[in-house]
Amino acid sequence: MFSITIDSTDQLAEAATKFLEAFPHDRIFAFYGKMGAGKTTFIKALCRSMGSTDNITSPTFALVNEYNMAGASKIYHFDFYRVRNPEEALDIGLDEYLYSEQYCFMEWPEKIESLLPEDLVEVHIEEQTRSLRHIKAFHR
Repeated sequence: MFSITIDSTDQLAEAATKFLEAFPHDRIFAFYGKMGAGKTTFIKALCRSMGSTDNITSPTFALVNEYNMAGASKIYHFDFYRVRNPEEALDIGLDEYLYSEQYCFMEWPEKIESLLPEDLVEVHIEEQTRSLRHIKAFHR
């Protein structure tokens, strides 16, 4: 299990590094948290920590964004907030992404819970105060 509390965006880079060190072999991450909790912000910090220089934004309308890392590695960033049913996720080829052995960061995974693989890391981000966030993660 991983747990960290941050009280400033200045701590995001360090938190992202520690997070990735805690899950060195995992590739599928499901991010849970209320609107505005900081899911996209933390995913951006993770991508930066992994060496991506791409423009990291929430894929709210596209459902998935692809970011490059060093070499041929990719990061797939999903946002299922606007998904009305799990079939919409299947229509974009979710299975292919999940089994690509690339990093998959999913926001609002509760919208497609029935499609999620058993072997993933659940990440919960809780807003304690306006600037204080608690991030905890564990294998499902």
